[in-house]
Amino acid sequence: MQLKPLLSIATTGEEILTQKAEPVTVFDQALRTLADNMLSTMLNANGVGIAATQVFSKAAMFIMASNPNERYPDAPLMAPTVVINPQILTASAATEVGVEGCLSIPGQRLSISRHCEIKVQFQSLDGQLHQQTLTGFVARIFQHEYDHLQGITLLERVNLIATKIQVTQC
Repeated sequence: MQLKPLLSIATTGEEILTQKAEPVTVFDQALRTLADNMLSTMLNANGVGIAATQVFSKAAMFIMASNPNERYPDAPLMAPTVVINPQILTASAATEVGVEGCLSIPGQRLSISRHCEIKVQFQSLDGQLHQQTLTGFVARIFQHEYDHLQGITLLERVNLIATKIQVTQC
């Protein structure tokens, strides 16, 4: 059974993708519904993550749900995680270049340098605070979606990286 996209996905050129998300302060049923609809939309589009700004919401929230699919056949399997009001607390000096796609930039894949390891903090749907250390592909997803909440897409990230010279491997 194929999931139907419940939400429209913003694409390059839409203003919402350049705007910074706003902190979530109310953890209610509407937020849970948004998370459910985002997950269905992301899975239907064969994504491994989706930010609220990509579905025209200003909520500082995204979903990570790494799973092997057409776009990422080697992705590790992880349960969907709803990430609200995320922060990157620390990032490794070591970085790694990987090819990324974006649901908001259909048909394009770009080589992007990301930190190999990050320590993050975020809230879950019930408002509980969590800290985790993420590595590899899951750390890449977090950084990609976090960028969306800052109003940065892959196209801007490529330009930001071009200004930095030093890249060290994991």
